[in-house]
Amino acid sequence: MPSTYDKDIQSYNFEELTSLIESLGEKKFRAKQIYEWIHVKLVSSFDEMTNLSASFREKLKEDYILSLPEIVRFQESKEDGTRKYLFKLRDGNMVETVFMRYHHGNSVCISSQVGCAMGCKFCASTLDGLERSLTPSEMLGQIYQVIKHTGERVSNVVVMGMGEPLTNYDNLVRFIELFTDEHGQNISQRNLTVSTCGIVPNIIKLADLKLQITLAISLHATTNDKRKEIMPVANTYSLDKLMDACKYYFDTTGRRITFEYALIGGVNDTAEDAAALARLAGPLSAHINLIPVNPVVERGFTAPDISATMAFKNKLEKKRINVTIRREMGRDIDGACGQLRRRHIGG
Repeated sequence: MPSTYDKDIQSYNFEELTSLIESLGEKKFRAKQIYEWIHVKLVSSFDEMTNLSASFREKLKEDYILSLPEIVRFQESKEDGTRKYLFKLRDGNMVETVFMRYHHGNSVCISSQVGCAMGCKFCASTLDGLERSLTPSEMLGQIYQVIKHTGERVSNVVVMGMGEPLTNYDNLVRFIELFTDEHGQNISQRNLTVSTCGIVPNIIKLADLKLQITLAISLHATTNDKRKEIMPVANTYSLDKLMDACKYYFDTTGRRITFEYALIGGVNDTAEDAAALARLAGPLSAHINLIPVNPVVERGFTAPDISATMAFKNKLEKKRINVTIRREMGRDIDGACGQLRRRHIGG
């Protein structure tokens, strides 16, 4: 039985749950029923598991935890229907989640930690530091609540909200296992994206698992000195080491990497930056996702205007780099990571 998750039954995989149920003297098929209640029917209490005996439900209630995060605040964009959720966890901590509708399906962007320790200068999530990492069930719970609240299927999930997923490595990997399990939501790993600011050792560990997820690297600068100015992680893992890890990931998994690049006016949007970015992306056949930076009052950064953004994109395309500009969604509802939480707690 997994001591890491103790009594958190939502974080057990199917095999662990089966072992647990048999150890309690119940028939093996009960594990499949319970797993389906949790991960397909998305219940938030043992009382809802109506095909279990009342006595068995009581025993589970006494010994194990089952809950979904509570919706504290909910905003919907009048511009594009994007929904922003503020969830309260069992211990009272809060995280943000975003639901986005696209033509190709619905996406959910989830948090992996309460706050963030990475200190990236353009991000509101890191302003109050890191409180703690989320468990696999707390990551799943964000998605499950969104599905229940919207009544709509989710086809893509992005771990790109509050927190640095690769400093919560073990819980992240367990979350991926649970969310893509054939007994649960059974979503393809190819429909799951994990974003990291560049935790090099764990990029290599993740590569060795040979998952089929998409790895997105928060790059945001094309030289190590410039990256250090806006991303403190570069003081620990240099750009050269990060690019070596990206090559290893690409060579090991065969999965094309995405470079996330937040365009910050007057900081990283020059012609020289575009040329250097093309040199980094080219050998990896990487996709570049340009993100006009969300204004964060505390940081003073602003995005370049649309003409400058398009000019940057065109320079990359002339170098035969695959590039898109991320569609801005939810800006009228505190769309940037960490903004809604800070407003609620009075930050």
